[in-house]
Amino acid sequence: MRTAVLLFLLALGVRLALIATFADPAYPDSFYYVDVARSLAAGHGFSVDFVWIFAEVGGTLPANPILPITSNGHWMPLASLVQVPFIWLLGPTAFASALPFAIFGALAAPIARGIALEVGASRRVALGAGILAAVPALATPFMAQPDNFGLYEPLVAAALWMAARGLKGHARSYALAGLLVGVATLARNDGVLVGAAVGLAFLWDRWRAWRSGGTRPPAIPAWAAVACAGLFVLVVAPWLARQLAAFGTFSPSTASGKVLFIRDIGEWNSITTPATLQHLLGQGLGPLLASRVNGLLAAITIFSVLVGGVVLVPFMAIGAWRRRRSRDFGPFLTYAAILFAFSAIVSAVHVPGGTFIHSAIALAPHAYVLALEGIVAAVAWVAARRRSWDRAAAERIFTSAAVGFALLAGLAGSLTTQAAWSGRQADFQAVAAALDVAGAPTTDRVMSIDASGTRYWTGRGGVVLVNDPLDTVERVARAYEIRWLVVNRADSVPAVAPLLAGERPAWVGAPILATAAGPRIGLAVFPVCTQAGDARCTGAAP
Repeated sequence: MRTAVLLFLLALGVRLALIATFADPAYPDSFYYVDVARSLAAGHGFSVDFVWIFAEVGGTLPANPILPITSNGHWMPLASLVQVPFIWLLGPTAFASALPFAIFGALAAPIARGIALEVGASRRVALGAGILAAVPALATPFMAQPDNFGLYEPLVAAALWMAARGLKGHARSYALAGLLVGVATLARNDGVLVGAAVGLAFLWDRWRAWRSGGTRPPAIPAWAAVACAGLFVLVVAPWLARQLAAFGTFSPSTASGKVLFIRDIGEWNSITTPATLQHLLGQGLGPLLASRVNGLLAAITIFSVLVGGVVLVPFMAIGAWRRRRSRDFGPFLTYAAILFAFSAIVSAVHVPGGTFIHSAIALAPHAYVLALEGIVAAVAWVAARRRSWDRAAAERIFTSAAVGFALLAGLAGSLTTQAAWSGRQADFQAVAAALDVAGAPTTDRVMSIDASGTRYWTGRGGVVLVNDPLDTVERVARAYEIRWLVVNRADSVPAVAPLLAGERPAWVGAPILATAAGPRIGLAVFPVCTQAGDARCTGAAP
C-alpha cells in the first residue's frame, strides 16, 4: 500500500507541475470541456454559445441558426461534469478545471503497479510500470489537460484488469468491470469498444467451458455477466435518454454522417461536402483502401511515439507475445486489437487529427507492464548465451534505463509541447486584446477556426470557420450575424487565404489586427459586415 500511495503522489506531483507551467486548456477538445463546465457551474446547463463543429447541429447550416445551442452533440459529458465541483469551490479558473484531471489521472500509476503484481510480475517490474504510468513518455503533457485523458486511462485500465480477474474466478470483479466501462463511456464514446472486449471475455470463458466437455466450469457465473451488463446500462442510460430527448438520436454527430462518411479530415469542417455512404464509396476502392491503411499506420505511429517513446515498442511486442495466451492480458489484448481495427476501418481519417491518442492512452498501464517484462525476457535470452552476464544486474540496469528514458522523454516532450501551446495561447490573447481595444462588446459573435478556444480566451461566442468556398463562409456569417473573422495562416481553410494578401470581399473590412509571419500576415482579425448600415467594411483594401 505504501508503494502504491507513493506512486500516486509521484504521478500527482508530475501533473501538478504540468499545471504550474501551463494551466490553461490548449486545444479544441479541452477548450470545449471547460466552456461546457463553466456553463454548468453557472446554472446554464449543457449549453454553449458557439458552434465548434457543424456536425453538432446536423452537419449543415441549420434552418434556424441560433446561439446558444445544446452542447455535447459529439463529445461525452464526464470531462465537463468533474470540473463543476472544483469550479464552485475555486471559481472559474484554469487551475480549478485542471485539478480533477490531475487527481484522477494520477490513479493510473498505482493501477499499473497493481496490474503487474496481479499477473505475477516482479516487484521491480511493478514499480517500473507504475513510474512509467506516472510519466507516460511523450504523452505526458496531455495528462494535466482538462480533457478525457486523465479520466479514460485509469477507468479503462481498471476495467480490463477487473475483466481479467473475472476470467480467474473473481465474479465480483467482472461485475465491477461493467460499472467502470459505463463511466469510461461517459468520458469517451470509445468506451463501448472496451465493453465489447469485456463481453468477449465472457463469451470466450463460456466457449472454453463448452470445449472442455463439462470438466472445466465457467469462471464467470451468469449472475456476474448480468450484473456487469446491468451496471453498464445503469450508468449510461440517463445520458442516452438525455441525448434522445435533446437531439432525437443517441449520437447526433454520427447521425449527420460527418464521423463515418468523410473522405479526409478537411471534410470534417465542411457543410457543403456530402456525408453519405455513397460519397465515401464514390472515391473508388483504391483511395478508400489507402485511407484505411494510412489510418492504421497513423495509429501505430502515434501509439509508438507518444506512449511507447519508440524505444519501448519492441519490448512491448516481446512481452505481448509471451503473454498472448494469458488470461491476465486477454481482455487487454482484445481491446487493443479492437481499437486498432476500429481506427483503421471506421475512424481512419480522424486518427491523425488526434482522436486515436485519446483512446490509446488507456493501453499505457498494461503496455508498460509488457514492455518491462519484455526487457526482462530479452535480458534472460542474452544472459543464457553470454555466461559473463550477471542476469540480475542486467535486468536492474536495463529496466532502470527504460524508466529513465521515459522520464527524460516526458520532460522534453512537455517542454516542447507546452512551448507550442504557449505560442497558440499568445495568438488567442492577441485576438482578445484587439477586440477589446476595438470596443467589441462581449455579445459580438466571432468566426474562427477554433470557436471553443475563441470563446475561452475572448469571452465571445460564434461559429467555426467552415472549410468551404468563400460564398459559403459569407452565408454562415450572415446566418449567425457574425461581427468578426479571425484568420490564422498557421491553422485556417483555403478559402480565406486571399484575405491575408489584401483581397477582401465587400462584406469584410480592413483588419484591426495583423501580425507578421515573415513577409506575410500570419494572424488577422477582420470586421465582418452582415447587417445593413454597418460601415466598418467601407474603405480601400489594406
